[in-house]
Amino acid sequence: MPMIIPLYLKPGDRIRIVAPAGKVQKEKVLPGIELLQDIGYEVLIGKHVFDRHFQYAGTDQQRAADFQEALNDPQTRAIICARGGYGSVRIIEKLDFSPLLKSPKWLVGFSDVTVLHSVMNKLRIASVHGAMPAFFLENKKPSKSFHHLTDLLTSGNSNVELEPHSLNRNGNCSGELVGGNLSLIYSLQGTPWQLDTKGKILVIEDLSEYLYHLDRMMQNLRLSGQLRDLSGLVVGGFTEMKDNESPFGKSVYEIIQEAVEGYHFPVCFDFPAGHIHKNLSLMLGAQYRLEVGNTCTLKRNKT
Repeated sequence: MPMIIPLYLKPGDRIRIVAPAGKVQKEKVLPGIELLQDIGYEVLIGKHVFDRHFQYAGTDQQRAADFQEALNDPQTRAIICARGGYGSVRIIEKLDFSPLLKSPKWLVGFSDVTVLHSVMNKLRIASVHGAMPAFFLENKKPSKSFHHLTDLLTSGNSNVELEPHSLNRNGNCSGELVGGNLSLIYSLQGTPWQLDTKGKILVIEDLSEYLYHLDRMMQNLRLSGQLRDLSGLVVGGFTEMKDNESPFGKSVYEIIQEAVEGYHFPVCFDFPAGHIHKNLSLMLGAQYRLEVGNTCTLKRNKT
């Protein structure tokens, strides 16, 4: 089934801000939201975005209500998540995504938003793995991540060229881009929203996980066959990873390299996506070309 690409944004379009997971610190996200308004968008903030219910931005019902309102509104062109955290998986069964089939709109975010990206992928609607409002400004100026996001949302441009990493595995491939946060990909295994990775380019990133748990997740993907038929692998940021008192004995990238060593697809390490300062936007569900050699290039194929 062909992938639906929502309409690109233009000045005056409506963007809704929702918080499907963790509680939101107003002072961290309001400057980024105001930046969207400053550059010409109509921005509506969900009623419960700044609510708090233990670690969540409101109860499951409140978070789902904000998200459903955004899904239902035919004038909304993009839904940007205020932050990740944990909790999106608790609301997906409460949501009716069918309005998106009549009025497709962009979903933007990363981290816990990977759950929602996986739902969008099943619907065959492209979405954006990219920065959220707390990362729109750097030293009170629009950040590189923000510029890259708005370029994608307004024109579809999403190309990145990097210096090679010593652990890269050279080669070229094409395929649909899927993935996001590895812990969330792992958490959806065995559910209706489990990723189909066959023939795809998989992008992974993560935050604050123990090395042994990273190994567990990579071995799960290997044993389930989800690495075997990949077209390519893009390894983003793995930030603030932890080790036990008794060391695991391998680095993050060594763990990933070992899990894929029996295959022959190209692998690009140290890609600028994830819980890192430079979090460049990717159009999940779109067709990309990955070329790993003297440079590492990930380029969207618009044809």
